[in-house]
Amino acid sequence: MKRRTWLLGTTAGAGALLVGWSALPQRSRIGLASMMTPGEGDFALNGWIKILPEGGVVLAMPRSEMGQGVHTALPQLAAEELDVPLSAVHIEQAGWDAIYGNVAMLYGYLPFHPREEEREDGFGRVKAGRWMVGKVGRELGINATGGSSSVADAWEVIRLAAATARASLLGAASLRWKLPAEDLEVVDGVVSHPSGRRAGYGELARVAAATPPGAVELKDRRKWRVIGRPAPRLDLPPKVNGQARFGIDVRLPGMRYAALRLAPTLGGSPGRIDAAAALAMPGVERVVVLPAYAGTSAGFAVVAASYWQAQQAAQAVQVEWRAGPQSGLSSAGIARTLEDAVRSREGFTFYTEGDVDRVPEGSRTLQAWYHAPYLAHATLEPMNATARVDGDRVEVWAPTQVPQPCREAAARVAGVPVGRVELHVTFLGGGFGRRLEVDYVAQAVRVAMDLPGVAVQLIWPREEDTTHDFYRPMHVARLRATLDAKGHPVALQVRSAGDAIAPRWMERALPAFAGPVDLPDKTGSEGLFDQPYAFANQRIQHVFTRSGVPVGFWRSVGHSHNCFFIESFIDEIAAELKQDPLALRRSLLRDSPRHLAVLDLAAERSGWGSRPLPAGRARGIALHESFGSVVAQVVEVSLQGPAPRVHRVVCAIDCGTVVNPQIVAQQMEGAVVFGLTAALYGRIDIRQGAVQQRNFPDYPMLRMGSAPHVETYIVPSERSPGGVGEPGVPPVAPALAGALFALTGQRHRALPLSDLS
Repeated sequence: MKRRTWLLGTTAGAGALLVGWSALPQRSRIGLASMMTPGEGDFALNGWIKILPEGGVVLAMPRSEMGQGVHTALPQLAAEELDVPLSAVHIEQAGWDAIYGNVAMLYGYLPFHPREEEREDGFGRVKAGRWMVGKVGRELGINATGGSSSVADAWEVIRLAAATARASLLGAASLRWKLPAEDLEVVDGVVSHPSGRRAGYGELARVAAATPPGAVELKDRRKWRVIGRPAPRLDLPPKVNGQARFGIDVRLPGMRYAALRLAPTLGGSPGRIDAAAALAMPGVERVVVLPAYAGTSAGFAVVAASYWQAQQAAQAVQVEWRAGPQSGLSSAGIARTLEDAVRSREGFTFYTEGDVDRVPEGSRTLQAWYHAPYLAHATLEPMNATARVDGDRVEVWAPTQVPQPCREAAARVAGVPVGRVELHVTFLGGGFGRRLEVDYVAQAVRVAMDLPGVAVQLIWPREEDTTHDFYRPMHVARLRATLDAKGHPVALQVRSAGDAIAPRWMERALPAFAGPVDLPDKTGSEGLFDQPYAFANQRIQHVFTRSGVPVGFWRSVGHSHNCFFIESFIDEIAAELKQDPLALRRSLLRDSPRHLAVLDLAAERSGWGSRPLPAGRARGIALHESFGSVVAQVVEVSLQGPAPRVHRVVCAIDCGTVVNPQIVAQQMEGAVVFGLTAALYGRIDIRQGAVQQRNFPDYPMLRMGSAPHVETYIVPSERSPGGVGEPGVPPVAPALAGALFALTGQRHRALPLSDLS
């Protein structure tokens, strides 16, 4: 409570302290050499960079690799500033100091319109907000991989850390040779002088560790040799040859396996348990009752010598399940509640401009309702974690996006100080936001506590994963546009409703900092209040609800459905005005040259308006900004019976400075498949508090034979990097819906779009 009072400044003394603290410079993130784990013969030069005896470089890696290429992109930043080949850069898991926290991710949740900072003259509320969040973020040091922020967060700190290390190495050579540092150059990790003197980084590391770097300058982009160029993924060879270790691959001496069963209704719990039959089965050792950890339902786990034995035994346990407080929930009822909320409550106003209530003479109003369902994450690797508890020491192996919250969750369950928890972060077989949660780690630790000194791997069956996810919230939106007598769109009103994500996640993952906080959550309205179109009059509101369904971050979060709402509605306005959807967008982007350039590139490359399609095919177009990047997509579709068949998707993206264009293309391709899966098939239905979908047969994925051809075109930019992993998801659904309207004349305002009969 003292911490919360101090942060909010609710007393005069605390308020004065907060003002004084705010005026101090932001904490440096370069860090000390002691923050890196020492190895034999290596020398750390700061909190990010070590030099190996043979001259290789070790980079502290604070972000999780879940297929997005971060274990290649961040080493590219270090390789560039150190002037070494990418192959010379190795990674090791970063420690727990605050310098490794993800500050950029916190910036991303500030509820400012993208144009506000550009319009701001001087130090206004946007810059003040970023300054304060930057300071708080550097103090909290929340280490998380999410929000498409890994490269954006590392962009300055890793380059500066590497440049600082390079300056120390040059300083060491200068001291050794008694030559001016400015006369030295570095090529592939070798320092040389025109006189012929040469030394590799490994030879200079010891002296460099004791040499102040002096003036440090980042390399001019005109001299870049690594940043901006395609480079092979460093994580691909081990994934191809089988050496890569995902969480589910962890194998330890004497390890046991645990299979999980959770209450069939959300928030339910086990009552009477008869485990006699299960305990009599071969290899079975015990049954452990699991409380409702970190927002999930309660249940039990069966521990056995193999996972197959544990699974079979779990099915043999006889249990009387108790219904929880959510047993009366239904997705149909929640949808009606959200519609009522939109009709009866104003909610929180995220953005307002002009006067939307003034109706020009001769104008008309266009209104539409849009719906998006609950969605599961359905990661390819099911939820799992391995834990070993030995006295007051806990060791965990987990595929997680949030290492520090996982350590804290493990410590709470085991009743030990967090410093006694050692966490090994493995590769993630898909994250998409699901592995921002800590429930599965808490469960693994609790099971391991019943087998002291024995490592236990807890695995969620796919059915539990599907029926006990932290779902993308159901959302409903009502959109209204005012068209003046000349047919110009002059006003836009949007009111949406749905559960808040960030406060619920904070309660689960950061209970020490959060508590029951209900501040306006940007994720509810992102993609609506910050859309780029030039409506002179706007009012964008969101009604926050608490349905009782566990909700969490899902790839591209609020943008994933809000883009469908706004871009489909733009298409509706175009149809009402009998305008081409591209032409209307261009007219509404007159003050947004960055967005217009992306839109035009996608239209040009797709042949919009210039290359006719074969009979039975149509195109749809959509544009969206999210996570600091702007993406436009054109989708080509036909019908195979009542079902859509997407043949081609053309993507254009401005994501600022590109570190690795090959990874950008890969992420666009993955985002298109992910987004199409949701647009065509994705829905979670709840009846009487129970999720109806259980596995891939009733929660299908886009199959390889149905995947479209994806083309990616990158707009050159010198802006700081934006996100890449998520921005390709939002435009897919509205572009597909627009193509279907062009093909059939039917407007679809609810997802998914798989069956148009």
